Amino acid sequence: DEALVLKRHIYARRVTMLGASHERTILSGSNIACSLNRLQLWDEMKSLTRDQLPVARRTLGADHDLTLSLEEGLAVALASNAGGTRDDPRLINTDPGAASTQPNFDVLRRWPARSCDHNAGRGPEAE
Repeated sequence: DEALVLKRHIYARRVTMLGASHERTILSGSNIACSLNRLQLWDEMKSLTRDQLPVARRTLGADHDLTLSLEEGLAVALASNAGGTRDDPRLINTDPGAASTQPNFDVLRRWPARSCDHNAGRGPEAE
């Protein structure tokens, strides 16, 4: 997928130029996760979001939209792969700095529609 290749390039450049914990870099990672979801590349999506979540929580906070988007993406990937269910213990947030230790499975109905629209109305420079 050509879009995924471009998103990965942008992400790598942002990591180099801005650092992994910059909001724009986290946004780029979230955009990659959306593409991986669309392509049903669950293992890669899980790996990416598991790497990005601690950075997003630490930098942006547990209640920030991008952090929640990454959590939702991980929940979708886990539920979509290997028959994950709402009771899957891998979905429970165990980060001591997080606001909640319980997942919100209602978000699965909204993902990726809500989670993949971070750039809506921002113009081409947003991604």
